[in-house]
Amino acid sequence: MSVSWELMFMAANAINGFLHADGQWTNQKLNHPLSILVLNLMPTRKETEFQFLTGFNQLESDVEMTFMYPYTHHFKGTSREKIETDYVCWNQIANRYYDGLIITGSPVEKLPFKQVDYWDELQRIIHWGHTHVKQQLHECWAAQAGLYLDYGIQKRLLPNKLFGIFTAVRVDHESPLARGFGAGGLLRMPQSRHTEIILDEAKLSGDLKVIATAPQSGPIILSSNTYHTTYVTGHPEYQEKTLANEYYRDLYKNLPIQPPVNYFADPVAGIVNYTWRDASQKLYENWTHLLVDKKVGISL
Repeated sequence: MSVSWELMFMAANAINGFLHADGQWTNQKLNHPLSILVLNLMPTRKETEFQFLTGFNQLESDVEMTFMYPYTHHFKGTSREKIETDYVCWNQIANRYYDGLIITGSPVEKLPFKQVDYWDELQRIIHWGHTHVKQQLHECWAAQAGLYLDYGIQKRLLPNKLFGIFTAVRVDHESPLARGFGAGGLLRMPQSRHTEIILDEAKLSGDLKVIATAPQSGPIILSSNTYHTTYVTGHPEYQEKTLANEYYRDLYKNLPIQPPVNYFADPVAGIVNYTWRDASQKLYENWTHLLVDKKVGISL
């Protein structure tokens, strides 16, 4: 039996967003796509759109991504008019249902949660997601925020920025999120943060589970069946040059920064060891499998 070319190569389409509006992302014909809502809290919004679209473009399931912004946020580097035109806000989609909700990181981690200007709105979105999406995926600061809202887990400032690529030394291979991660340091994760969660694994609340962890970075992936949420403390969406761009940006601003660890093959030439690409793709693949399984009624 032959398999059509269209079924072999899946695609990610942008329903909206800056890339879509500027004609910089080409949508394809899709086959029963998963619907994924992305709350994009990153200041590099167009770059973040590209990272998620290109990452999910390599997976086994077609997806449609709708990009959302926090309406109550006071923007500095983005035109309010443009983001209201090219993005949706929660009030516009509150009556809809999606297969997945992704909430990105945000450069507000040094602030107490309640001092973030869109904190109340973020709480509403996360609670709304418990009933309107099949699975949530929170990354970096959003993972810390979600763990605080769902389980009361606090965060604290690190003495130095956690910056680089970190390899999981312990993985729960019984979790569907860990499919394909064998022994040998296959699960690598970019980290770029000034805070960490305060977690005692011996006293985890409810059904919260640590799926992967590393000595330097602490928990990398956590999951909750109760809240249908995956919490990832790093940035699996980051591409080859993302940490390099952050490093050189901080150097240019004369900010205290060390080279990202386990990252540069040649720091002077800016050559990167792109060691986490396969792990990121596998993690996103495993997460979308949760959406597909829910879509066809398989209980996990």
